Amino acid sequence: MHYQIHPCIHNPNADYVVFSSGLGGHGAFWQPQLHAFQQHFHVVLYDQEGCHAGAAHLPQPYSMQHLAQQLLNILFDAKIQTFHVVGHALGGHIGIELARLIAQQNLPLIMKSLTPINAWNELDPHTQKCFQARISLLLNSGAEAYVRAQALFLYPPQWISEHIEQLSQAENAQLANFPLKENVLARLNALQQFKVTQAHVDALANTRMHYVANQDDFLVPVQKSTDLKQHIGHGELSIFAEGAHASTHTQTEIINQAVLDFLL
Repeated sequence: MHYQIHPCIHNPNADYVVFSSGLGGHGAFWQPQLHAFQQHFHVVLYDQEGCHAGAAHLPQPYSMQHLAQQLLNILFDAKIQTFHVVGHALGGHIGIELARLIAQQNLPLIMKSLTPINAWNELDPHTQKCFQARISLLLNSGAEAYVRAQALFLYPPQWISEHIEQLSQAENAQLANFPLKENVLARLNALQQFKVTQAHVDALANTRMHYVANQDDFLVPVQKSTDLKQHIGHGELSIFAEGAHASTHTQTEIINQAVLDFLL
């Protein structure tokens, strides 16, 4: 159970914000958000199970419930009862499933708000084709092809051009810590199988919602955040023209401010 709590710089009684990463699963994904959010909140970062080299095999079949249960275990371990969740794609779905677990088990936890970034209510055919391509790369060409192609789905072309050295270093680090192929596939399958149900909608009825989307997201069509909002039935929707799927990295200040404006 690997997690870190970065205390609020100014207020020891601040609320907690839990950041939940996308398919990569690493808490370090949120490094661009850390300083800005520590001004106002205690920040919880964690690594999802099965996302490191040397990690144990994930249970089969693996589902979103496993991912949400891990986060629930962290909240209990850290004795956090009231919190916000900001989740990127898969991380947003973890937050949605976490709400269902809390309601189902009648737990004394309060998710004050949930901000899913470039998430969906159910898998879009375009996103499914992207995942099929990535799975084919992993199975037929190996980890390096899988990792080197990842940027095409996450970042705008111009951003890649301007940050190629930084990107190459990040890819090299990812390859050095690449998890078991079986774990990558299990996590991908859990993500693709997830659908928002009425139980999720009911569990989120009293949770403030903020959906963030990017019009130039190549992996997840921007319409999916609108679909998610309509399915859940309430909340605010912020759509940005640029930034692509990983807009927390490519448009950091804009996304940080939008999420902070909602939370504060």
